[in-house]
Amino acid sequence: MKYRPYVALAAVVSLSLAGCGGVKSDAGDDTSSGDSKGTVNLAVNPWVGYEADAAVVGYLLDKKMGYTVNKKNLKEEISWQGFETGEVDAVLENWGHPDLKKTYIDEKKVAVSAGSTGNKGVIGWYVPQWMAEKYPDITDWKNLNKYADLFKTSESGDKGQLLDGDPSYVTNDEALVSNLKLNYKVVYSGSEAAIIKAAQQATAQKKPLLFYFYEPQWLFSKEKYVRVKLPAYTDGCDADPKKVACDYPEYDLDKIVSKKFADNGGAAYQMIKNFHWTNDDQNLVSDYIANQGMSADQAAEKWVNDHESTWKEWIPADS
Repeated sequence: MKYRPYVALAAVVSLSLAGCGGVKSDAGDDTSSGDSKGTVNLAVNPWVGYEADAAVVGYLLDKKMGYTVNKKNLKEEISWQGFETGEVDAVLENWGHPDLKKTYIDEKKVAVSAGSTGNKGVIGWYVPQWMAEKYPDITDWKNLNKYADLFKTSESGDKGQLLDGDPSYVTNDEALVSNLKLNYKVVYSGSEAAIIKAAQQATAQKKPLLFYFYEPQWLFSKEKYVRVKLPAYTDGCDADPKKVACDYPEYDLDKIVSKKFADNGGAAYQMIKNFHWTNDDQNLVSDYIANQGMSADQAAEKWVNDHESTWKEWIPADS
């Protein structure tokens, strides 16, 4: 997911994390000595799809390979700061972030890409299926102003509401609303769970809702939502965040690891580099966690037991 650059807050939280005695990354130190195992520090960003990634990767590192796994719940930008401080070994689901790649990979040289996760990331605006059926032209952005009154809420005042999620995600939505001259106000629900609840209520209660959302996400396998067509994405159309007037690109989600971990992480690094699955795989584990009352470990155990042919090739033969 993209991040909203609350730089001052990020710095404070990062310092707080360090001050609280966060576990120092030692995978690079310990895994280079043959059979001995070390600790792998995984960042966990705040959406259930990422939690599914971390659940399965962490389970395999622990149960199948003998590593100690520390999961750290961090916002995206703070996760990248951890490559420099030594507190994070791996980010398992990166949504683009050319600015962070430039800073931490190209300039500071404290991180490297570990390849694709296999997941295809899509960000967009959606309405419930019933709205698309009742108002067929509502899925073209050019007609949104005509329907703005449908989406008014106490939070949006005299404008239509565009509901976003966690404020730490960067969306281009405020720029899009302004640059496309839409009579809407972006309102933040506060979390992924809150926006999912709003979407479910909009379907069950036939309440109008225009909302930011993304795939992979288990919700799309449960209910139907229709994406609103924004002006087509072209290379560079989102280069200036203030001037964005185009749709989001499709993301080939990838993994980012610390340079130290890539150089010295041994089998643990190789396993993370090999980690590669589908949107359906992730959605299944996410569904276990979000809807079926399973802990992350229970969800991972079930998926691992049922999909050995998928994960077996991730684990290096000499691990």
